[in-house]
Amino acid sequence: MGFSPDFLEEIRSRLPVSEVVGRKVRLVRKGREHSGLCPFHNEKTPSFTVNDDKAFYHCFGCGAHGDVIRFVTETEGLSFPEAVERLAAQAGLPMPEYTPEDKAKTEQRKNLYDVMEAACHWFQSQLKTRAGKEGLDYLLRRGLSEPTIRAFRLGYAPDSRTALKDAMLARDGITEEMLVEAGLLIKPEPDPHDPPGTRKESYDRFRHRVMFPITDRQGRVVAFGGRALSSDAKAKYLNSPETPLFHKGRLLYNLAGARKAAYDQGRVLVAEGYMDVIALAQAGFEYAVAPLGTAVTEEQIGELWRLAPEPILCFDGDRAGLKAAERVVERSLPLLKPGHSLRFVYLPEGEDPDSFVQGHGARAFGELLEQGKPLAAVLWEMLIRENPTDTPEQRAGLQQKIQQTLAEIKHETIRGYYQNDFRKRLEKHLGEEIQPENMSSAPTNYRDSGENRYASGGRNRPWGRRRPAGEAPQGVRTLKDTARGKSGGRVLLDLERLMILTVLNHPWLLEQHHEELAVCDFESQELDKLRNEIIRISIRDSDLDRESLHRHLTDQGFGKAIEVIFDQEVLKADWFAWPDAAPQDVEQGWLHVVNRKRLFVLEQEKQAVEQELAENMTEEVFARFQALNAEIEDARRVEASMDEYGIASGKRSSS
Repeated sequence: MGFSPDFLEEIRSRLPVSEVVGRKVRLVRKGREHSGLCPFHNEKTPSFTVNDDKAFYHCFGCGAHGDVIRFVTETEGLSFPEAVERLAAQAGLPMPEYTPEDKAKTEQRKNLYDVMEAACHWFQSQLKTRAGKEGLDYLLRRGLSEPTIRAFRLGYAPDSRTALKDAMLARDGITEEMLVEAGLLIKPEPDPHDPPGTRKESYDRFRHRVMFPITDRQGRVVAFGGRALSSDAKAKYLNSPETPLFHKGRLLYNLAGARKAAYDQGRVLVAEGYMDVIALAQAGFEYAVAPLGTAVTEEQIGELWRLAPEPILCFDGDRAGLKAAERVVERSLPLLKPGHSLRFVYLPEGEDPDSFVQGHGARAFGELLEQGKPLAAVLWEMLIRENPTDTPEQRAGLQQKIQQTLAEIKHETIRGYYQNDFRKRLEKHLGEEIQPENMSSAPTNYRDSGENRYASGGRNRPWGRRRPAGEAPQGVRTLKDTARGKSGGRVLLDLERLMILTVLNHPWLLEQHHEELAVCDFESQELDKLRNEIIRISIRDSDLDRESLHRHLTDQGFGKAIEVIFDQEVLKADWFAWPDAAPQDVEQGWLHVVNRKRLFVLEQEKQAVEQELAENMTEEVFARFQALNAEIEDARRVEASMDEYGIASGKRSSS
């Protein structure tokens, strides 16, 4: 099977080398590159580097070198077609079927690249003619230097109906059909009222405009944007239509030019227009890009995250700018993943990046970027701006809107942190406490209170049974054994009951490990309500003991739920959960159960995502799959580190 260069290049551009190599090699980022131990020869000092900007890996020790496709063939023993097929699936690309028509399309695309390059050269040459003086004067008047004009290959489209058409058709190998296909000419549709045989001539799409070439990731010209020089033009800016080369929702203006600077500095800046990007680059902000006449799309957000983990989006400070920012916030929530977010900068009203840099200078603009707001802050401001809280009903409406909005975040851990953050914001905004059961909680940082809480571990034990002297806590091993043959739902229920049982007998755990309990999503609604009530009372009473906790929960109607937990025979062997366990046993055993629950839920979620991948292979779904794999590996590392828990705790307990 043959593969077109464009198809292979699309795979390489969609899958960063560090992402593919990182599944086999533990990589550490150092500036623009990643490094690790070479998988092709034994070494103790890392000499293996990965460069996403240049899309290759290289080992200075053994000389191994290649791209993502070569890496898969070398490390997994796959043939070239097999490696391409696997990577295409991961990138969300359908495998091409190379019929004669497909080969013709590939050749057509190659020819269209040549056509677009020729047109770009021609537009550049026109800027230097007498007819193009108006365009050149406009650019100079906007503060652009001649080196900048050359660097961005700016040009001019003459005020003529067929100037480009005539110039291109005079060249060998370029046809009218190719110019129409490339979006450079407009071919009028036949009018049914015209006499038979009437032929309407094609004409130049861009006329009397300053021209901005738009390139793909590899720097090839694929489209143009044109800025009108006539005040009576119907559209100030006009872009190329969608063509075989150009899909405006996938590309960013100046993407190829910004990549190196973005990798070098670890940041990328998104402005709204061509002139903003060019003015910023001239002022030293070479990592600036812009969407192409539309709001930032999901694919463009993914592209930005390949350049930097927290892109900065710059908007005008007027109402239109706020609305544009809101659209980006809404689109980004389902895509959020650990370590990747967005920041937002609002310019003073009436200013854009171009005018701000011209009027205030690069230093002032740099200071403005440092004041960028994180995504969470912008989302919060958006919600309270749109939802008044003057009445009880409006306050309840705001709380419901927050819950609905945060539910859009697909990543469980990130969603939990947002829920906790927004609960605190809401309490401050309303001046009243929000009940945990009405708004899910997530991690909260609590200060270390020292060993005095452990000292109270043996006081006031109203329930439970004592562990025989010298016998190690059996919690983890018992849980693994009893899990065999059970349904997933029953295993999860036992884990949740064991977590609650341990906290009921050892409330001091909450002072050290409140966040681990708060961030868990309980499958059992009854246990979830009980967990939320425990969290609520522990926040109010920092010196909670077993008797007061039990009394409070019984008063709140949880007596039966507690009784059911204590009567579970499967939990009787989990000594660390019961009152007389040594504090060290309690803490390590409980943390082990928390991690096992986390691992169990992650593996269930992974199965669901694998099914979704089989039915709908997209970059978004694959990104979720990769994030889940990373979390599962982390949970397994934690579990492995606790494998000796039973033995160690037994020794402590018997001493």
